[in-house]
Amino acid sequence: MEPTAALAFAAVGAVAGLLAGLLGIGGGAVIVPALIVLLPAFDAGSAWTPHQAVATSLATVVAAGSASALSHHRRGAVRWTLVLRLAPGLILGAGAGAGLAGWLPALWLKRLFAMFLLVSGARMLLAAGTPSAGRPLPGGHRLLTAGGAIGALSAVLGIGGGIMLVPYLARHGVVLRQAVATSSACGVPLALVGSLGFALSGWGRAGLPAHSLGFVLWPVALAIAAAAVPMAGIGAQLAHRLPTATLKQVFAVLLVAVGLRLLLA
Repeated sequence: MEPTAALAFAAVGAVAGLLAGLLGIGGGAVIVPALIVLLPAFDAGSAWTPHQAVATSLATVVAAGSASALSHHRRGAVRWTLVLRLAPGLILGAGAGAGLAGWLPALWLKRLFAMFLLVSGARMLLAAGTPSAGRPLPGGHRLLTAGGAIGALSAVLGIGGGIMLVPYLARHGVVLRQAVATSSACGVPLALVGSLGFALSGWGRAGLPAHSLGFVLWPVALAIAAAAVPMAGIGAQLAHRLPTATLKQVFAVLLVAVGLRLLLA
């Protein structure tokens, strides 16, 4: 990989890692659109560029999410009982979502991601404060279904699930900082299963560049992860000091802008 490309991917990783630790979003909302632009610019794209972006994003979320979760755990913010309750649904959904996304046309996948950014940004902007506590999480099949839906959509879009999981937990009475921390931990198994699914579904596809494992571009993933991991720890530290509600509003504007750009490209 040429130095310019490595620096560009590392810069994406630094921003994504910071947001992963700060907002519990996994970083995929930044990595995927950035890779859709950067991979063709550095001759690493293909007819499957959106699939490569999603798959590579998931691989980096494993590293950044782990660093973020560890940092939050050291501050006692991760509710591991919730992680264990949500994990089965998230893992099953991620496997199914990655398998499905591998067969979606590239344009559909790109447009789906753009629409997701627009809807997520609009919901974050319109949200009125932190939901009130006291509404318990559902149990049994309802929680499994919710986890499965979040896991499937997260794998299709190459995100850690935090954009959906944080508000879901907050609506059910989890304190925002704990929701962010717990979401970071949940994103690790989700992203691991999702990236493995994309590696399998992309295996043997014609036209993929060298150094690919299915749809996952490992040199790019490593460059992003190398910068994302330390920045995720810094983001997690800042999450306990900065007003995350205000930061989410700023990030929501970015989501809408990027979503419009992808939709109109």
